[in-house]
Amino acid sequence: MRVLLQRVTQASVTIDKQVVGSIAQGYCLLVGAEDSDTSDQVDYLVHKISHLRVFEDQAGKMNRSITDVAGSILSVSQFTLYANTKKGNRPSFVGAGDPKHAQAMYDEFNQKLAATGISVETGVFGADMQVALVNDGPCTIWFDTDD
Repeated sequence: MRVLLQRVTQASVTIDKQVVGSIAQGYCLLVGAEDSDTSDQVDYLVHKISHLRVFEDQAGKMNRSITDVAGSILSVSQFTLYANTKKGNRPSFVGAGDPKHAQAMYDEFNQKLAATGISVETGVFGADMQVALVNDGPCTIWFDTDD
C-alpha cells in the first residue's frame, strides 16, 4: 500500500458540488493499494500513522501525534499513486490494485484508523473527487509498505 500523508489545518473532498468529507486540523491521506496488499500491511500503516509525531509541542518540535492534538483524518482513495512514468508521457496504472481488492483494503484501512479513536472522514472510492486542503508546514510524508 501507498499513503501520502499531508498535515493540514483543513481539508475537504467534494463530489458533484457536494462536500462529502471535511476536517479541520489533522491529516489528509491519499491512499492507494495494489493486489499483493494484505491486512498486515494495513495494520502497519494504521499503527505508523496513528502514532506519527509531526505536530509541534510547546518547544516547537515535531513531537505530538494526531491523537495528542485531537486531530482528524480525511482519507481519499488514490489509484494514481501507482502511476508508472518510466516510458512515454502517459502514465501507466497497471500497478494499481484490482478495484474490488483495492476498495476492500481502503475500507479496512479506514475502519481500523477509526477504531483507534481518530475521527475519519472519507471520499467515495472510485468517484471523481475534488480535494481541497491547506498543507500545514508544509509537512508531507510518503509511506510505501514495499519499502
